[in-house]
Amino acid sequence: MTVGVRLVQKVSSTRGFAKLAPHVVPALDRAVHRLTRGRVLLSAQLLPGVVLTSTGARSGLPRRTPLACVPQDDGRGWLLIGSNFGRSGHPAWTHNLLAHPDAEVSWRGEDVPVTARLLAGEERAAAWRAALAFWPPYATYQARVEREIRLFRIVRK
Repeated sequence: MTVGVRLVQKVSSTRGFAKLAPHVVPALDRAVHRLTRGRVLLSAQLLPGVVLTSTGARSGLPRRTPLACVPQDDGRGWLLIGSNFGRSGHPAWTHNLLAHPDAEVSWRGEDVPVTARLLAGEERAAAWRAALAFWPPYATYQARVEREIRLFRIVRK
């Protein structure tokens, strides 16, 4: 692991980052993604990422959310972690997927229809271990909140 990655992990574990990042990172990601016609996701320069288009749980309107993801080995899906940067509430996109599991992700410039499933039990435990191996700051986020961070497996339709 490079010094730069370790530094980013350390910074991303701070409370200050948790306050600032939810307002800055998604806005930058959406802008760059739009300007490059889906070819570039700024945060994906550090972590793999998708832009999730889900249906709003209450509004029924399309909601676009840039998210870090853990690509699955089989190439058919991704793991999404509802960490919300270690803030107390579940992120809105998790409510949207619970209400409307059919969604779409933009992955490396390709729009992919997907179905989402909330993980539980041993499947969640195994996915959580994989998420921590992938990005250790998730442990700090979980320790900071009382809620259990939601994990979703999304797969191509």
